[in-house]
Amino acid sequence: MALRTAFTELVGVRYPIASAPMGGSAGGALAAAVSEGGGLGLVGGGRGEAEWVDRELRIVSDRTENPWGIGFLAWGASRSVVELALTYRPRAVMLSFGDPRPLVEPIRAAGAILIIQVTDMAEAERAVAVGADVIVAQGTEGGGHGARRGRSTLSFVPAVVDRVGPPIPVLAAGGIADGRGLAAALTLGAAGALIGTRFQASIETLADPFVGKAIIEGGGENTERSSVLDIVRDANWPSEYTARTLPHPILDQWRGRESELIGDEGARRAYRAAVASGELPPIPVWASEAVDLIESVQPAADLVGALAAEAEAALARATAGRDR
Repeated sequence: MALRTAFTELVGVRYPIASAPMGGSAGGALAAAVSEGGGLGLVGGGRGEAEWVDRELRIVSDRTENPWGIGFLAWGASRSVVELALTYRPRAVMLSFGDPRPLVEPIRAAGAILIIQVTDMAEAERAVAVGADVIVAQGTEGGGHGARRGRSTLSFVPAVVDRVGPPIPVLAAGGIADGRGLAAALTLGAAGALIGTRFQASIETLADPFVGKAIIEGGGENTERSSVLDIVRDANWPSEYTARTLPHPILDQWRGRESELIGDEGARRAYRAAVASGELPPIPVWASEAVDLIESVQPAADLVGALAAEAEAALARATAGRDR
C-alpha cells in the first residue's frame, strides 16, 4: 500500500511525514536525516537567531539533496533571518504561532512552499487568506507550545480539512508518535503528519541526552500544559500559547500562581541560579501525550521508514475484510 498523498506529491517526498521544527533540538543533522529517510525534515529556526540558522542550514544542505525546510515562530522571527534562510533554497518554510503575514512575501518570492501551523479555526481561515500551500492542524495533545484553549487532534484535524481542503493539504499534529497515529491522521482526511516528540528521541537531535531518557521513561498522563516554565525563563511567549512538558519542580511550586510569578524577579533569578548549579535541569522536557509510545532512541531516518511501515500495516488491518 503506497502512502502517496497530496502532500507527498506537492513536496516531492516518499512518505507523508514531516519532522516538527522544534526549537533548540531540530537542527540541520536531524532535518537531513528525516529527509534522507523519505520525509520532510524541518530545521527549528525558532525566533531566528541568524548565526544559529546559518550554521544549521549549512549542515542540512550539505547532508541531503532531498527536500527539506525550516520553521520559524511567526511572532518572533524577523524578515531578515527568513531571507537569510531562503538563500539556502529550502523546499518549504513553516510559520507557527502568531500572524504570519509580515513574513509571507519573501517566502512567496523565493518560490518555497508555505506551510502554516494553526491551532484554531480562525487561524486556519487566516492561513487560507494568506495563501498557505500546506496547513498544519495542531491538536492540544502535542508537546511543546500550542493553544491555551485548543481542541484535540481527533476533532480538530477533520474540521480543518473540511474547511480548507481540498485543494490545500492538511498535516495533522499533536500526539502522533507511531505509525498508527499516522494512519489515523490519514483516515481523518489529513495528507500526512507533523511529528515532534518522537524525533526528540532520535540520535540526531540537538537536545541534551537526558531529554531522550526522560521521554522514554515518561507517561502521557504526567504531561502538563502550562505557561509557568515560559514565565520563569523569561521566554516572552504570547499568552494564548502554553507549553506541554513532562513534570518539573517549578511547575509544582508555581502552578496556579502565574500572575504572581510574572512580577517576581527574585524567583526568576533563583531559577536561573538553580539551573546554573545543576539543581534544576537545563531545559524543560517538551513532550506530547504520546510519550508512552516511545521506547528507544533511534536514527531519525530509520524512524521515518518505521513510521511509514507501521501506518501501512495499520491501514491494511483496518480495511481487511471490508468487502466480505
